[in-house]
Amino acid sequence: MQSSLPSPPNSVLPPPPPRPDRRPRRWRVVRWIHIVGLLAAIPIGMYFGLEGAGGIVALFVILVPFEKMFRRHDQAIRRPGLRTDLTYALVAPVLNVVGIAMGIGIALLAFPVILPALALRPLVMAQPTWLLATEAVLLADMLIYWAHRLGHEVGFFWRFHSIHHSSAKMDWISGIRQHPFDGIIIVVPAVFLIVAGFQLEVVGAVAIIQTILGLVAHANIRWRLRPLHRIVMTPEFHHWHHANYPESIHTNYSVFLPIWDMIWGTYFMPKDRRPAIYGNDDPIPPSVPGQLLYPFRAETRERYPFPSAWRRRIRRLRRFVPFRRRRVSVF
Repeated sequence: MQSSLPSPPNSVLPPPPPRPDRRPRRWRVVRWIHIVGLLAAIPIGMYFGLEGAGGIVALFVILVPFEKMFRRHDQAIRRPGLRTDLTYALVAPVLNVVGIAMGIGIALLAFPVILPALALRPLVMAQPTWLLATEAVLLADMLIYWAHRLGHEVGFFWRFHSIHHSSAKMDWISGIRQHPFDGIIIVVPAVFLIVAGFQLEVVGAVAIIQTILGLVAHANIRWRLRPLHRIVMTPEFHHWHHANYPESIHTNYSVFLPIWDMIWGTYFMPKDRRPAIYGNDDPIPPSVPGQLLYPFRAETRERYPFPSAWRRRIRRLRRFVPFRRRRVSVF
């Protein structure tokens, strides 16, 4: 006996319901670990005297209305990735301590390389104060340019710097997303300058100015500021650096004076278009714990291996390290 029920359209039965996915449960666990870690990191940061939460509130009150009045991209305040960036801002004191500890370790290992700075110290200190300050600003900014450039063009360093470029949205807080080991390569030349006698106060002042300028450079504002493009880093200049286009991501490395990009051929400021797509194509996890571990994953190490030529140089430098032990490769 045939069924009297009507057949589905085109006599095609509906597909079976999809099998339940277990990922949501796993991600709920990761989310709770994220929250618990954040709650633990805030008091640790306050213990070190850096009230990250208060600074975030102050910057939010100052910069968010500014972005709304002069917004460039029409995006909500609670845009994708905001929780990740807020977490980086809140745990920054703890991450900074980890980065500083690593930097001190690298500086101690490279101590024989820094010894020649002591020979230059009498010549440096004999210069007038104004000339010494000018040289400190220019040298510090040039070193940051090259550290930033190596972070893009050397795969091992890109493992860490790619975290900073993982945000697909640009606003004032997106620039805070950064791995604690990102830019650690600048420790050795920075210590070299300080040991050679260049003024630490001037270098510190440049770092503060660059931090403030960096917040504005990442901001979601529509100003182009054309007359300043070749004088100082502008939002348009830095937005092109974060743009996810093959012709732009390896350009505009300067974080203060664009002259270094103009000298070494990495200046990129097209006149007929503006950046609209940001981020990168690497499979970077969305959570902070996942991003902190991303550079050390096996697939990341295979994709971005440590340069063999650099391995040889490190082996040569290890001969100068006292009481050295057999090394286990982490590259």
